[in-house]
Amino acid sequence: MVPHLITALTGPINELEQRVLDSMPAIERWFRLEWMEHTPPFYTSVDIRNAGFKLAPVSTRLFPTGWNYLTPEMLPLAVQAAMAAIEKICPEARNLLLIPKNGDHSARYLANLAQLSRIFNMAGLNVRLGSIDPAVKQSTTIELPDGDIVTLEPVIRSKRRLGLKNFDPCTILLNNDLNTGVPGILEEIFEQYLLPPLHAGWPTRRKSTHFKAYEEVAKRLGKLMGVDPWLINPLFDKCDEVDFDKDSGLDDLRGQVDVVLARVRRKYKEYGIKEKPFVVVKADHGTHEIGIVTVRDAKDLQALAERVKTLNQRRKTPLPPHGFMVQEGVLTQERVNDAVAEPVIYTMDRYVVGGYYRVLAGRGADETLKAPGSDYVPLAFEHSTQLPQPGVKPGASVPNRFYMYGVVGRLAMLAASYELEATDPDAEVYD
Repeated sequence: MVPHLITALTGPINELEQRVLDSMPAIERWFRLEWMEHTPPFYTSVDIRNAGFKLAPVSTRLFPTGWNYLTPEMLPLAVQAAMAAIEKICPEARNLLLIPKNGDHSARYLANLAQLSRIFNMAGLNVRLGSIDPAVKQSTTIELPDGDIVTLEPVIRSKRRLGLKNFDPCTILLNNDLNTGVPGILEEIFEQYLLPPLHAGWPTRRKSTHFKAYEEVAKRLGKLMGVDPWLINPLFDKCDEVDFDKDSGLDDLRGQVDVVLARVRRKYKEYGIKEKPFVVVKADHGTHEIGIVTVRDAKDLQALAERVKTLNQRRKTPLPPHGFMVQEGVLTQERVNDAVAEPVIYTMDRYVVGGYYRVLAGRGADETLKAPGSDYVPLAFEHSTQLPQPGVKPGASVPNRFYMYGVVGRLAMLAASYELEATDPDAEVYD
């Protein structure tokens, strides 16, 4: 299914698409040189918003789920990328231990694990699922609605290695973002490859650090293409340790919202954009009880204050201080069956391997679509996103539009590489 792209009827995004296509040899060479200097994150998924006048990532996950939404046609790309990634890390690899997140799993998440297992199995590895959840004390087999079977086994920790009964892996793949902290069972593993590294988890990671790195690479790619980097970069600012138990906490957040909104208004005025600017307030790491809040004006901030007050009244203890990011809101002008949609791009190693549209009926173009009730429609990959069609009129070619998504997705992946290098506790420091 090819979504109806409202943006095909608008000017600026087509100009950007044309500039991306005209610059394709230079862009591919630039990425190639970057990957000679930097190690791509093992796998990522990137949420992209297409406003019609700009195209920008709004979220990059380093422990992506949702692999089950990739179509069978996308699997060869994923398998080839998995082969390349494993070959670089551990060419003699035979056994892979896949560690899911803890807690009760939905059928969707289990289907994601089944798909990941399938990809790495086809890449030539024996794959088993090992749970570090203390509640999993014995091997448990679950049959999924589509007929797939998933078996979760309790992980066994020796002095320096992780494994399962009669299964000793050389590589461990985490599908667990460590939102609740790094469990001791994963620490001090020196004899096996742990992917992604522990500092990619939320105890260390900050969204503002990622988007600072993204801002840097967007400026460089923008200069290469001769475009304003704002067209591919969401403005943002951060607010450290907001204490909602004090009036000053909300005042600090209000100040940052005003700053970012003012910057966005200037850009809208510069480009003659008539839409109402907005920002999105989200936790700088992991998630927060207040969720993701869209702020257009002071009235929305007052609603946020009321939400915080209600949460504090329900809790036995006040909300602990937390860092927040205030990010420029990017509209989405794409629709699937008249429902608002946003593309999500999946990468492994340095390659784009597929993606889908996240769709949520009833949501507005300025609201988050990552919420209960979301549906997923595969991207129309009848043609490879890696092979655009030169000479085709902008806005008329699905492969060309998806190639542009892939460029932005890889740019976010490169930013994640910079981010992980900057936060690596074992990085070598040269004076």
